Amino acid sequence: MSSAYEVCTSQHGSELSVELLQCVSDAAENVSAEGRNDISSGLNSFFLIYAGALVFFMQVGFAMLCAGSIREKNVKNVLLWNLLDSAGGAFGFWSVGYAFAYGGQDASKGKTFIGNSDFFLTGDTDLEFWFFQYAFACALSSIVAGTIAERTKMMAYLCYSIFLCGFVYPVCAHAFWSSNGFLSAFAAEPLWGAGVIDFAGSGPVHMCGGVAALVMAIILGPRRGRFYDDDGVELDEPKAMGPHSVTLQVRGTFALWFGWYGFNPGSSIYISTAAYGDVSSLAAVNTTLGSAAGALSGMFTSTIVDERKTGVYTWDTTAAMNGCLTGLVAITAGCATVEPWAAFVIGILAGWIYLAASSLMLRLKIDDAVDAIPVHMFGGAWGVIATGLFTSPGRLEKAYNTTENVGWFYEWGRGSGNFTLLGCQLVSVLFVLGWSACIFGPFCMLLKTLNWLRIDPLEEEVGMDISRHKGPAYESEGSAKADAVAALSASRHDLLNISNSLSGRQGKSSKNELAQKEEHADDSVKAGSVNAA
Repeated sequence: MSSAYEVCTSQHGSELSVELLQCVSDAAENVSAEGRNDISSGLNSFFLIYAGALVFFMQVGFAMLCAGSIREKNVKNVLLWNLLDSAGGAFGFWSVGYAFAYGGQDASKGKTFIGNSDFFLTGDTDLEFWFFQYAFACALSSIVAGTIAERTKMMAYLCYSIFLCGFVYPVCAHAFWSSNGFLSAFAAEPLWGAGVIDFAGSGPVHMCGGVAALVMAIILGPRRGRFYDDDGVELDEPKAMGPHSVTLQVRGTFALWFGWYGFNPGSSIYISTAAYGDVSSLAAVNTTLGSAAGALSGMFTSTIVDERKTGVYTWDTTAAMNGCLTGLVAITAGCATVEPWAAFVIGILAGWIYLAASSLMLRLKIDDAVDAIPVHMFGGAWGVIATGLFTSPGRLEKAYNTTENVGWFYEWGRGSGNFTLLGCQLVSVLFVLGWSACIFGPFCMLLKTLNWLRIDPLEEEVGMDISRHKGPAYESEGSAKADAVAALSASRHDLLNISNSLSGRQGKSSKNELAQKEEHADDSVKAGSVNAA
């Protein structure tokens, strides 16, 4: 490749002249601009890959939190589920999920319900953006895993993981974030001139996953002995089932909190300018304040309530951890558009919402093994609505380049009472609720009809680790009842013999055993006849 000087001398000669100097100066400026663009593009790509890696690390948090929250006899099962979230989710999002979410987006084409191109990444796709969005899809799938733990078949889990990542979530993502989405603030003509403000996914990720978890928990039913005894009689109080390891729970909570610093600040997508840096920085600060406020309000409120009931001050780790997570979920939508003081207020209310929603689930006898429904569905809905209340004009202008429709509280400060943004937020909550429930409900009913949904009661009593994963996670007493294990082994042995007998595949020894059993049965019949005579 010729240098700028060589090109200029070929055009203007080698003798020093004004034209030659101007040519060299212009060429150097062009080269410098191209270099800056390359650096900017590379920096943005690295930023998104790094943020995506942090979001993907949340899978570690989900795995530890879920494993710690359940009984030890199902630990291997839940850990494998969280691993398969990443594997099945990758297939679903690579094959059709990304195409449904963002394929063929073009603001000039107007509103569309779903994307229609770039299947299997065959189009001109920003690969770093695909990776970032894939991590989001995996996080949504893991939300459901904890709720339905300890009683769900592996086949059901694989099917729903691919279905969520490949279809349910992409439609929500398309509606909120695609330039063709009917709720999107990035559309050429956004809803009511404003569109929905959800910076990082309180609605399309967390609430979507929470609603799916609710639907599946209702159709699946509670764990055995949770609300009713073996005769179907309602218990006076729900039976406690777990956690078996608070250590894993706390570690999982910290891992999720850490991963959220990729989830929220990374949603700025770019970092190469001071303006993008300001947006990401605010998102990081608000993420911190929202989660901290949620943890404090959840724990201290729980302490006050318990003291009123029992007269004793107790400090509930579960309330602190899930209050923290609900605060994180709630601040996700408005992390880049609300002031830090508002983030703290949103977090405080999130802690209260978690406690109320968790109590409601127990009253309704909906069994959620890890309280994912209160955290993600209720926390996500509150986050979307709170954004419509607290979004400030200055923060909205930096993040979305508009100040026309802002949070309702700020609209009252303007003297207008403009309900546009809050109205859009409420519409989006109804959309996520309706879409997720209406599409995921029939899917779960199909799994139930095919007998792919719930495990056998005896396997549930023994635990999934022994019954389906070749042994317990921990070699300790109490991981499963010995009589239940013996009953399961005998049941499977009988089923195997029956299957072999019907198929004609039994070996010589099996045939001999069967003949001996028949002979013994004949002797018993004869003896009975003699006694009767």
